[in-house]
Amino acid sequence: MSNAEFELLDELYFVQPFSYLKETLAWEDRLLLDTLESLYGKGWIKCLQSPDEERFDQVNVVEEGEDLYFLATKKGLMAHNAL
Repeated sequence: MSNAEFELLDELYFVQPFSYLKETLAWEDRLLLDTLESLYGKGWIKCLQSPDEERFDQVNVVEEGEDLYFLATKKGLMAHNAL
């Protein structure tokens, strides 16, 4: 797990919108979107259309990420806490 992935997972114990992550981490959009995509690809986060509406289709995080919400999965929390 990269440092960026670890830091991002720290913020995803609760559902968070992209705007919150951008403001809190103060990362450039590309780094944030690429890191979200990496975590999503590993199954460590899930994407939500709204705070209560999970996306079950395949999500292109780089293209859609700015309009989504994110939450760590159990698998992601286990990987985060293993370090």
